[in-house]
Amino acid sequence: MTLLSAPPRPTTTPTLDDRITGCLIGAAVGDALGGPVEGYSPDQIVERHGGRVSGIVGPWNENWRTARPLAPYHKGDGHVTDDTLMTHALIRVYGVVRDHLDAYAVAGHLVPDLISTPRWIPELEAEALPLQRIFLAEKWMVTRLHYGHVDPREAGTGNIVNCGAAMYMAPVGLVNAAHPAGAYAEAIDVAGAHQSSYGREAAGVFAAAVAAACLPDATPASVVEACLALAKDGTRAAIEAVCDVAARHRDTESALRGLRDAIAPFDTVGPNYRAPSLGARRPSRLHAIEELPVALGMLLIGAGDYRRTVLGSVNYGRDCDSIATMSGALAGALSGESAIPAEWAKTVAEASRLDLHAPARALAEVAYEVFARDTERRRAHEGAFARLTDPR
Repeated sequence: MTLLSAPPRPTTTPTLDDRITGCLIGAAVGDALGGPVEGYSPDQIVERHGGRVSGIVGPWNENWRTARPLAPYHKGDGHVTDDTLMTHALIRVYGVVRDHLDAYAVAGHLVPDLISTPRWIPELEAEALPLQRIFLAEKWMVTRLHYGHVDPREAGTGNIVNCGAAMYMAPVGLVNAAHPAGAYAEAIDVAGAHQSSYGREAAGVFAAAVAAACLPDATPASVVEACLALAKDGTRAAIEAVCDVAARHRDTESALRGLRDAIAPFDTVGPNYRAPSLGARRPSRLHAIEELPVALGMLLIGAGDYRRTVLGSVNYGRDCDSIATMSGALAGALSGESAIPAEWAKTVAEASRLDLHAPARALAEVAYEVFARDTERRRAHEGAFARLTDPR
């Protein structure tokens, strides 16, 4: 697979704090841009909006409170969806644990956060428990862990296999910034409480992609290469197939059909996103979720440019809020906050009633603390190993 060469990088390398901010705000803005057109095809999006979406748009249906299948959610007008709600919830868990996470942290902290503390839910335009907004795949996690007392490391087994775990794994990549293998391993552990099979694998690979995007000389191509070095089975094959197509395009418009054709053999949902096939979302070593490979493909085609990458993801349709969440996180991590159109970020923050900077500041503090702990642990191991090999 030959990847497109990257454009010249900025003359100044973004700091870790800037990359964390860019990643998390980039993910939230991508989520809000994709929400109102989620579930529709590129052609339907053009018909509804008179062309491709080029910024924040309103709900698909004006009577969104009753229109099926989305009622009662106000998707659009800058409202983030469950992707961002879950991302921020995971950041809160890091803020409590202040170290690497595992499946037990999901059971002990993430699930209680979802079921005990009312928060502002933008799509409901009301305060509610996050449990009242999250999708069935996330409610399964609550049921298994809170009510079923299942071993957290195995709780994801039996859940539908989708992007539910992957969509909020950016914080794992940021805490493991510049260490893709570490991010992959931690996300695989964390996601075991939520997903299995290629849904869990996608969570690990997305976290690795975010960590790789934080490397000082990272490019879209190097992010994809890091993913391919770690991904397994159908996930790896799907990323390779989609990115091979992406490498032949320099604009997202011409690539929309080719990217869908490339992911189709690996995607169990089928051509009708709102009427999945009978084999949809079942465990398999041959398949992959659609969202991550397409997000990586859009990152390549957009050459890491935030606007091009995210708008390409949005206009792809289908599960485009999650695709844009992932691609926005990666583009933001590569270039920092300045890459994100300020007017988009401002609108999303105000419409969603969220301080988009606060989670980034909180996670950056944790990332520094975890790195310091990792350094101490590594030095202790080096000292012990040296004494074992040279006992004099």
